[in-house]
Amino acid sequence: MKSDIEIARECKLKPIKKIAQSIGIAESDIEPYGQFIAKVPEKLIDEEKVSKSNLILVTAITPCKAGNGKTTVSIGLALGMNKIGKKTVVALREPSLGPCFGMKGGAAGGGYAQVLPMEKINLHFTGDFHAITSAHNMIAALLDNYIYQHKEEGFALREKLWKRVLDVNDRCLRNIVTGIGAKTNGGVMESGFDITPASEIMAILCLSTSLDDLRRRIDNILLGITIEGKPFYVKDMGVSGSITVLLLDAIRPNLVQTTENTPAFVHGGPFANIAHGCNSILATKMAMTYGDYVITEAGFGADLGAEKFFNIKCRKAGLQPKLTIIVAATQALKMHGDVALDDIKKPNKEGLIRGLANLQKHIDNMKSFGQSVLVAFNRFATDTDEEIQIVRDYCEEQGVGFAVNNAFIEGGSGAVELANKVVEMIEHNPSALISHTYANTDDVVTKIESVCKEIYGAKSVSFGKSAIQQMTRIKELGLSHFPVCIAKTQYSFSADQTRYGVPTGFNIHIRDLVINAGAEMIVAIAGDIMRMPGLPKSPQAERIDYINGNIEGLS
Repeated sequence: MKSDIEIARECKLKPIKKIAQSIGIAESDIEPYGQFIAKVPEKLIDEEKVSKSNLILVTAITPCKAGNGKTTVSIGLALGMNKIGKKTVVALREPSLGPCFGMKGGAAGGGYAQVLPMEKINLHFTGDFHAITSAHNMIAALLDNYIYQHKEEGFALREKLWKRVLDVNDRCLRNIVTGIGAKTNGGVMESGFDITPASEIMAILCLSTSLDDLRRRIDNILLGITIEGKPFYVKDMGVSGSITVLLLDAIRPNLVQTTENTPAFVHGGPFANIAHGCNSILATKMAMTYGDYVITEAGFGADLGAEKFFNIKCRKAGLQPKLTIIVAATQALKMHGDVALDDIKKPNKEGLIRGLANLQKHIDNMKSFGQSVLVAFNRFATDTDEEIQIVRDYCEEQGVGFAVNNAFIEGGSGAVELANKVVEMIEHNPSALISHTYANTDDVVTKIESVCKEIYGAKSVSFGKSAIQQMTRIKELGLSHFPVCIAKTQYSFSADQTRYGVPTGFNIHIRDLVINAGAEMIVAIAGDIMRMPGLPKSPQAERIDYINGNIEGLS
């Protein structure tokens, strides 16, 4: 089997204007970034067409380190849908340089189910991540300057809430001290860095419904609390316009194509373990404007990305998916069936069967949202026909759909079974209206406990001192109606990444709450999750190189 990057190089790409024209976008309406990438203005979104499109969510069981292939399935399904004559567009998130140079090496799909040009998408792409990073850090610089320039007038922050971001995994920057040295360097303050996908600006860009909505949300970013105990916002510095200017290009969805020239919108990149984990509302609605069927994904397992997709993104955007697909892979199933990590690629019938409990918990969770569920078995080279049949039989017993995806090896032809099943279920058994886990009117504690107990299966929830203090502030600021975005490990329903399967009797400890007043959500930090990841002992950066005119090591 050829590597992802070798396959990508062999694909004959069409000019991006041809891809746009294939779904009804005029050449004059796109802004090309080279031959094969274009920005598409948000003004083209047609809400009437959006309401008629069939939205399909792709999520997954709790992943192992290798993941489940959710992006590959999403792209493969789009290929398969077009193979059977359905006008389909896929809408995905942008990759982050952090995992690309850290553990994953790339996030543009795999094999014969990729979005292209994969090197550009995995690296700097259209500069959206850089624009978000710049906008976030510009606010940080303007805030420090405001404090410095107005200190003689008696202005000071009792508590500074705005950190900095960088799209690099750098554990050494989690906690820093700024302003060291001469007085002209500003006041000495503790600060730190999160990774760019965790930036509130990223969340704002992904949840905004228009440029005006983006500006409004930037206005409302909470930066700190003054010595008088009053909230201090971006609008109080009078710089919201300049921050919006930095994001004028970034807010426009990016149009690319797949290995089989299927249109794909790739836009926004929050992680579902530390943020809300969904691509932008604008990209999803753009795809729904031009596709009869639209496939989108939500990050990591369904307890993270899918929960936030329903409770945050759909709540804000009024989206109603017709079907939810749960991606299952044997390696993750065996891991959840107590098979040693070194052995999960080997046949193990008993371990696979034990791991089905994890799949069942995710099925139950998706049904609790009113979703019609289809399990997509993402086939790997080491899988056996017996293993596939075990999962197929189990899904039939549970009354949920099942289909095998082999798009990694066969492209669209390998996803025809899945595509036909998707069309059949949408026509005969579509999802009901979303039933949310909590109401807007619930308080923050109730919302967090509802997710932890109903979705994760926790027995109890505890709150640290900082989280309790923030609860008081949330009430005082009148923000209790915001949805909650829980940041926790992606490898377990619990906050302990070593507890696989379906753990029971556990406590979720919320150590802090972060007020994202502009993004209009409350981020709850659970367990020891870090919003600035570290690099592994052998990062993928050691294998990325430029050799004989080609980039190597991205996969």
